Amino acid sequence: MDMETVKQWFTLDHILALLEQYRSFGVLPGIAATLLESFFPILPMVVFVMANAAAFGLWKGFFISWFGASLGSLLVFWLTRKVGQKRFFHFVRRHPKVRQFMHWIERHGFGPLFLLYCFPFTPSALVNIVAGLSRISRQQFILAVLLGKMIMVFTISFIGYDLVALVRQPLRTAMIAAAVFLLWYAGKRVEARFSLTEKRESEGDGE
Repeated sequence: MDMETVKQWFTLDHILALLEQYRSFGVLPGIAATLLESFFPILPMVVFVMANAAAFGLWKGFFISWFGASLGSLLVFWLTRKVGQKRFFHFVRRHPKVRQFMHWIERHGFGPLFLLYCFPFTPSALVNIVAGLSRISRQQFILAVLLGKMIMVFTISFIGYDLVALVRQPLRTAMIAAAVFLLWYAGKRVEARFSLTEKRESEGDGE
């Protein structure tokens, strides 16, 4: 299977066709798609959320995607906590960048996790694993996931709910594109702020 075939498989039209094909299973395919993205970050979360909103309606699609995405993150966190001492995770834990991220999460708790989960382009699978390896409390993690994913999923659901309007109303399309860009930019700024803070602290420890 070449890359072009893979891209066609995960287009919005194809996902909508699959949801229609398996409509007899109810909301399960929509939940499964957003849940699996937490384990396999290569999957296009944005496309899944937009497809759920277009197929099931704004609010129902939103709740389906929010439930699946949140449940997936919580499962990855729980599994990482359970097997975090295994060889693979021990190797990951020793990686300098992972250790820096873990310490950052442990020091700041809910705030940075909430912000990261608000952004649709955050590699949430990595964030879930690092949070699981850290000493952050389960309560803080659960709250950050539920609230952050709520904002992220609703934003994308709103975009995907009325796809026709995106074509017929170019001004609205431009505004949405600008909002998506701002979310992406804000996520990059948070990432850069994290890197700068860790660099300064590392230099301070070295003195």
